[in-house]
Amino acid sequence: MPDSSSRSQLPQYELQPASLDDANWIAELRAMVLKDDLTRLNRYDEVRVRQRFLNSFQPDCTQVITVQGLPVGCIAVRPEEDEGYVLEHFYIYPDYQGKGIGSAVLAEVLSDTRLHGQTVTLNVLQGSSARRLYERYEFKLSEQDEVDVSMKRQIET
Repeated sequence: MPDSSSRSQLPQYELQPASLDDANWIAELRAMVLKDDLTRLNRYDEVRVRQRFLNSFQPDCTQVITVQGLPVGCIAVRPEEDEGYVLEHFYIYPDYQGKGIGSAVLAEVLSDTRLHGQTVTLNVLQGSSARRLYERYEFKLSEQDEVDVSMKRQIET
């Protein structure tokens, strides 16, 4: 987990509910953030990367990350039909990456009492640097293929 000394340099952020109006800019952010990894995996498609998000966007499960009132990213946690939750659509503009925002947001989201006693799953692309963040928060490999790595974490009560 991050140490407290890094928090003093952390830009102040807020989480705000997403709306349908956020769909297009988040789709563009997704394309920007995933482009290098998808290209490396020979999976980047200019249209598909946006359309996959637009087809699955659920604003009621999504929060917009803002810094000084500007949207800088998003994160979604949606309930699974069977049990548990899926963490998805966790994107931060490159200029705001590496500043501790992602780690702070992930810690805040995982502390939500709705998740206590639940399993949280996520997918990350093979070779993505985001995997290290999830591992720091005790997500463990559950399965993988040549493109995706599935991870899960049991949230204690």
